[in-house]
Amino acid sequence: MPKNKRGENMVRRIYVEKKEEFATAARELAHEITGYLGIKSVQKVRVLIRYDVENVPDEVFEKACRIVFSEPPVDKLYLDSFPRQDGDKVFSIEALPGQFDQRADSAIQCVQFIDPRVSPVIKTAVTYCITGDLKDDELKAIKEHVINPVDSGFSDDDKVPDTLVVDYDEPDDVKIFEGFISMNESSLRELYDSLSLAMTFRDFLHIKKYFTDEEKRDPSMTEIRVLDTYWSDHCRHTTFSTELKNVSFEDGKYRKPIEDSYKKYLKVRDEVFGDRVMEKGGDKFVCLMDLALMAMRKLKKDGKLSDQEESDEINACSIVVPVTIKNDDGSETDEEWLISFKNETHNHPTEIEPFGGAATCLGGAIRDPLSGRAYVYQAMRVTGAADPTVPSSQTMKGKLPQKRLVRTAAAGYSSYGNQIGLATGLVSEIYHPDYVAKRMEIGAVMGAAPRKNVKRLTSDPGDVIILLGGRTGRDGCGGATGSSKAHNAQSLTTCGAEVQKGNAPTERKIQRLFRRGEVSSLIKKCNDFGAGGVSVAIGELADGLCVDLDLVPKKYAGLD
Repeated sequence: MPKNKRGENMVRRIYVEKKEEFATAARELAHEITGYLGIKSVQKVRVLIRYDVENVPDEVFEKACRIVFSEPPVDKLYLDSFPRQDGDKVFSIEALPGQFDQRADSAIQCVQFIDPRVSPVIKTAVTYCITGDLKDDELKAIKEHVINPVDSGFSDDDKVPDTLVVDYDEPDDVKIFEGFISMNESSLRELYDSLSLAMTFRDFLHIKKYFTDEEKRDPSMTEIRVLDTYWSDHCRHTTFSTELKNVSFEDGKYRKPIEDSYKKYLKVRDEVFGDRVMEKGGDKFVCLMDLALMAMRKLKKDGKLSDQEESDEINACSIVVPVTIKNDDGSETDEEWLISFKNETHNHPTEIEPFGGAATCLGGAIRDPLSGRAYVYQAMRVTGAADPTVPSSQTMKGKLPQKRLVRTAAAGYSSYGNQIGLATGLVSEIYHPDYVAKRMEIGAVMGAAPRKNVKRLTSDPGDVIILLGGRTGRDGCGGATGSSKAHNAQSLTTCGAEVQKGNAPTERKIQRLFRRGEVSSLIKKCNDFGAGGVSVAIGELADGLCVDLDLVPKKYAGLD
C-alpha cells in the first residue's frame, strides 16, 4: 500500500468516464448547454466520476477498480489524472462537509464485500471537462447550471489531499442562555432575531413565561431548538390550524361549487360538533385542518369508519381488513391485516434541493407506515411546476430554474423508488405559472401488515430504545423548521441542513426486517426519524424503537 511522506496510507485518485457510446449524461449536458443556456461555443462535454480512496490495500484496490469503481465493458478508468486537451475547462463538484454522499457510502460497502477486514475511506466528486472557446461569463453560467449550492461546492481538482480522515474538534458545551428569564422584551427580541427561529416572537414570549413561572431557570440552546422544531409548521401544522374568520369567494368559473361545498362543510360542522363550535361558545373554530378532517369526522359519526384502527401511535392512517391466506397445503386461513395510507409533501426541500427533496418525499412517506410495521407496496406522485421551457435567463433570483427542478426532482424520486423497489402507479405533473413561487411535491403510499404482528403499547421503565438505521444527511434538530421560515435570495446557500438525504438501501433492509413476525412482534412502539431527527423521534415515545426485553428470545439475548 503506498505511503505519503509521513508514512501514512496515501490517498489514491481515480477517474471513471463512460465510453463514448455510453456517455448519455455528457451528451444530455452538452445539449442543455447549447440549447437551454444558449452557449454555442461548446464543442464537447465530458463527465467523469472522481474517487479519492484511502486505507485500501493494493490487491483490494486493484480488484475494486474493476468491479466497484468501474464496469470495464462501458467505462474507462484513469489513475491519478485523465487525458485532456490544452484549453479545456475542468472543474469538480463535491458534497459539502457533513452532507451524505451516497455514492461514496455505497462504494465503501462494496469494497468491504471484497474484504470485510478493510476499513476504507472514500470521497467522491463529479468532474466536468468542457472543450470550446468559452468566455468567463459562459463558464460561470455552466457552473451555476450544474451545481446546487445547498449541498455541493467546487473542489480543487488538481490537489490530492494527504488524508481523507477528518479530525473534528470537540464540540463546545451546550449553550445556556444566561439571564433569559429576567430579560426585558427588547432584549428578548434581540436574542430572538439572532437565532433565526421558525417560531413566532409570541411563541418565544410564551417560552420565557414558562421558564420564568414553572422551571425558574434559564433554558439551553437545545431546549429552544427542540421547541422550535416541534412548533414548526412542518410538525405542528400552524398554518392549517390558523383560525379563518373572514371567508370570501372571488368570482370565477368554480365559485358556485366551492361556495356550496363550504356551506355544506359549515352545516356538517354544526352537526358533528354541536355546541362545541366557537360561534356557540365552544372551542372549535374554522381552519384548514378542520376542513380537511370534516369528511372523516362525519363518516365516523355516521358509523361508517368502524374498520379504522385507533391508537396512541399515529404513524399512518390504518384500517383493519379481513384477508384470506392460501397455505402451501391448499388450505386457507383467515387473518386480520392492517392496510396503511400515508401522503407527504416536500415542497420546500424539493424547491431548494430537487433530487434529495423529491427522493425523501417518497422515502419519508414510506417511513411512516414502515414505523407502523407495515410493508409498503404502492406509491403515487403528484407535482406542480411553472413552465419548464422558460429560458434559464428568466429564472427568478434565488431560485433554481424550473427545467432543472422538474428533471432533477423526477430523477430523485425515481432513484429512491428504484433502490427501495417500490412501484409508482400514478405520476402526474401540473403546470401553472403560480408554481414559480413554490414547487409542489406530493408522494403517497400504501402498505400492509398482519395485525397480529403489530403491537400498540406504551413504553415503560426498563424498556430498551433502539435507534435503527443508516447514514443519512445532516438534517436533524431544526431540520423541520425550513418550511416555516421566510426565505430570500441567500436561502440556497444557507439551507443545507433543511433537506433530508435518505438512504434507500438501508430503509429497504428495515422493511424486510419488520416483515419478520418474530421481530415486529417485539416492538411495543415505534416512530420514524423525520426532519426533526432524534429530538422528534424520542419525544414521540420516548420513541425510536421501543422493545420489551421480556419478549426477546434467548438467541437474541445480546440486546441485553
